[in-house]
Amino acid sequence: MSVTLPDAEKVYTDLLARLKPAVTGETVMVGIQTGGAWVAERLHRDLGIAAPLGTLNISFYRDDYSSSGLHSNVRPSQIPFDVNGKRMLLVDDVLYTGRTVRGAMNELFDYGRPDTIDLVVLVDRGERQLPICAQFVGATVTVPKGAKLDLRRDDSGRLSLHLEEK
Repeated sequence: MSVTLPDAEKVYTDLLARLKPAVTGETVMVGIQTGGAWVAERLHRDLGIAAPLGTLNISFYRDDYSSSGLHSNVRPSQIPFDVNGKRMLLVDDVLYTGRTVRGAMNELFDYGRPDTIDLVVLVDRGERQLPICAQFVGATVTVPKGAKLDLRRDDSGRLSLHLEEK
């Protein structure tokens, strides 16, 4: 099956336009490492969100931690604001099974209880294993079952999508 992936920069621009009307002075943002943090860095800047950007490393919150272990290139989570009562945008790069988002929400609730959490994803590839959906999606992409869809960032910060078929 040949898959044509969308241009990640165009998808980002579309996502940014969808998000602009939803952001208020009370909005806070958290990106899931690694790709979600890359997207969140740009969205945070381009949307002019006043609160500092938070990042999550959900390694210890994954339900497959015992089989996959801790990756060597992860950084600790940083939530530089009180999450209690906040309207939060949780950002990830690719929404797939929903397990990463579940782990991220588990960790966020260790920091407190936000008023709302809206999920923002650059790409939704479907094939959910948990009842998780994004409120803001840049693009929906159908890829072969079992293939890996990755977001990459070059040295200039440009985003691109890549597919690894098994």
